[in-house]
Amino acid sequence: MIRKKVGVICGGYSSEHKISLQSGETVFSNLDRNKWDAFLIIIERSKWTGKDDRGNIYKVSKGDLRLTSNGKTIKIDLIFNLIHGSLGENGQLAALCEILEIPISSCDSYNAALTFNKRDCLSILREWKIPTAKYFTIDRDENINVDSIIKKLGLPCFVKANRSGSSFGIFKVYYKRNLLPSIKEAFKYDTQLIIESNLNGLEVSVGIARYDNEIHVFPITEIMTNNDFFDYNAKYEGQSEEITPARIEKSLEKELVFLSKKIYFKLGLKGFVRIEFIIVDEIPHILEVNSVPGMTEKSIIPQQIKAMNMNLSDFLSKILIEALE
Repeated sequence: MIRKKVGVICGGYSSEHKISLQSGETVFSNLDRNKWDAFLIIIERSKWTGKDDRGNIYKVSKGDLRLTSNGKTIKIDLIFNLIHGSLGENGQLAALCEILEIPISSCDSYNAALTFNKRDCLSILREWKIPTAKYFTIDRDENINVDSIIKKLGLPCFVKANRSGSSFGIFKVYYKRNLLPSIKEAFKYDTQLIIESNLNGLEVSVGIARYDNEIHVFPITEIMTNNDFFDYNAKYEGQSEEITPARIEKSLEKELVFLSKKIYFKLGLKGFVRIEFIIVDEIPHILEVNSVPGMTEKSIIPQQIKAMNMNLSDFLSKILIEALE
């Protein structure tokens, strides 16, 4: 059988560029070379480049994703998307692949753009009666009434860049005097913000994917951090304890599995996804949906795959086979 040529795309234009490179390297190095020809494609503003197992460097066309080097051209058969933020998580890469009719490991362009926009995604989830935090929205150049925000949400509250990940542009605000400076700082990451009430409870992360023609929910991860919240340092600098499987009651686990499958199906998601919840008084409240979750050695999804006693290479192949089908 002729092996399909897989472009493992990482990098991108957002503050998550560095993390995305690590995710890309993890997937590139773990793809089964007996099944796939792998090419690592790194997206930067100045250039798009690719490399293969022999260390050959390719120029990548922004128009059709073809790789060229010394007169040789390689056509990619499918894309493994590991770009967190733009261009990968906001739907732009998926839109290009749709035009080129190249299968991609993650969801379609509309669905990606929807989940990347926290405000729009959460508003839809609320319509489906899925609990969330109380919220307040602000756009750049809009008049800001600090008293109105505090009256609605209370303190502490979270100021979040609406379209950002890896906890970039997120600030926990305890005092009124810090609210406006936090809002101004968050606007450095996005022109849209969402401000949410603080939820005190147990944070859990649910991995979910479609492969072998059905939706699978992974062992749930319980997140314990000494930081104010599950921020960048907690996620990537070891300042948290992630326990898989989570130490929760079977009834709560069953509810989380039900909600996660419902969200995955109704939002039209594809590939593997991570959904974050906070449990308050035994009720799961959704925080966000990550359509291109991290795949670094420290990331949650690889931990959950290991807890399923599944080989990472086998899992990646299942995701690619599902994308092809």
